Amino acid sequence: MAQAADAARTVIMTVDDDPGVSRAVARDLRRRYGASYRIVRAESGDSALEALRELKLRGDLVAVILADYRMPQMNGIEFLEQALDVYPGARRVLLTAYADTNAAIDAINVVDLDHYLLKPWDPPEEKLYPVLDDLLEAWRCSAYKPVPATKVVGHRWSARSSDVREFLARNQVPYRWYSVEEPEGRRLLAAAGADGQRLPLVITPDGTPLIEPEAPELAARVGLATTPTADFYDLIVIGGGPAGLGSAVYGASEGLRTVLVERAATGGQAGQSSRIENYLGFPDGVSGAQLTDRARRQAAKFGAEVLTAREVTALEVNGAARVVRFADGSTIAAHSVILATGVQYRQLEAEGCLNLTGCGVYYGSALTEAASCQGQDVYIVGGANSAGQAAMYLSRFAKSVTLLVRGADLSASMSYYLIQQINEAPNISVRGHTMVDSAHGTDRLERLTLRHSVSGETESVEAQWMFVFIGAAPLTDWLGDTVLRDGRGFILAGPDLSVDGQPPTDWDLDRPPYHLETSVPGVFVAGDARAESAKRVASAVGEGAMAVMLVHRYLEQS
Repeated sequence: MAQAADAARTVIMTVDDDPGVSRAVARDLRRRYGASYRIVRAESGDSALEALRELKLRGDLVAVILADYRMPQMNGIEFLEQALDVYPGARRVLLTAYADTNAAIDAINVVDLDHYLLKPWDPPEEKLYPVLDDLLEAWRCSAYKPVPATKVVGHRWSARSSDVREFLARNQVPYRWYSVEEPEGRRLLAAAGADGQRLPLVITPDGTPLIEPEAPELAARVGLATTPTADFYDLIVIGGGPAGLGSAVYGASEGLRTVLVERAATGGQAGQSSRIENYLGFPDGVSGAQLTDRARRQAAKFGAEVLTAREVTALEVNGAARVVRFADGSTIAAHSVILATGVQYRQLEAEGCLNLTGCGVYYGSALTEAASCQGQDVYIVGGANSAGQAAMYLSRFAKSVTLLVRGADLSASMSYYLIQQINEAPNISVRGHTMVDSAHGTDRLERLTLRHSVSGETESVEAQWMFVFIGAAPLTDWLGDTVLRDGRGFILAGPDLSVDGQPPTDWDLDRPPYHLETSVPGVFVAGDARAESAKRVASAVGEGAMAVMLVHRYLEQS
């Protein structure tokens, strides 16, 4: 809570056009903060701006502004953008429904959004107050000045610029994008003493310029944890997808000193999904980013460390210790390890795709590019759920979305509910037995040559965007011969390790391997990296939890 000196004339404002919701929000705020802050509510953007101007004239302070996204005449983003001119230091929160989470993503660049909250937030003690407490504390520590955002200056059609933007977005680091062709972009380059030959330029919140930063440096400079606090843990989780996050949550909550190591951004492939509708407990669907953010905060709440942009290059056995080696040569060790490295989309081998990657050709959803697809033709390669979810999301922006699938239709690998949605979408079409023969363009994708796999006929089509979701290659090459893998690189575990009912040749324990245990005792696997796994978010989370249970059993018997 604020001190008395702050509280006398400090305001928390809430704006919602629904009178009932407006009163409910104000009631929840007064119950927690009414003794220390003035709660001001408004039922339209115009009336809220008028109130803000009056508060400004009287010299009152505004700490936090909460605005509903769906308001007539002036939506929440438009209102917050104008409120920024009046009270640039106020923390800004957008209230959204699940269906409007893309609005919150857009708001990061438009109004320096500090947070978004999903309605309803019952109980407020869990879903509203912790967020407001953090924002109020940050506001007090900022001396009531706006917190500078990370700035990115680069070329619109640059693979490296796209990678940096995607890295920041997936790690939920607010940033502003400036094209090098715009006046403000050129001014930032000049201020940083850069000539624009090497891009992107990233300017951190403290004003430090970084030219073509690699992920580890960028992560450290924007406040992401990259360095472990200890040399030895009870449990190291490698990979931050649903399985890894599940392991981190259950491991830390059950008293294990846990560290999760992720090479890029938590969430994995699921974190890039625009909408997951068949995950238990979310009848209205949930975006991968939302699910990831909640899981990451949950893991941190229980005390798990989460290291970002740290690439693991080896797993070593040193007596009872399991040693994890990083790309920079440093190591950490633990009693046990859970491998949750997941999979990555296979590269499209069609001619021209490699040179256009990041310049119209993308692997995965690349949600930072979605708004730029407005009114253009988008092609999606793949026929599984991730491709279908991307098609539904991109269809809200693009003129047309075409799914290219090797089979006759989508029924072989896509969930029924997604097929139904795609069939009902007027601007989505499906082309069966079709593959990309080549991609064409100078600085960016301009055309595709498509080939019918049955007739062999080819066709040239105009295309500005192509998103690829094909195959699943496990991220396990770094393991070498340390643990047994199948011919495709997926990790063998439990019963799959047995040959004629016998444990692996090098297995030196009296018991057989536990269900998710690899050929190395104390090293477990969970999620998509496991051979014959289900490749579903819910099953990955479940395996992460089960792996922790088996870790406990292993530690008890060690």
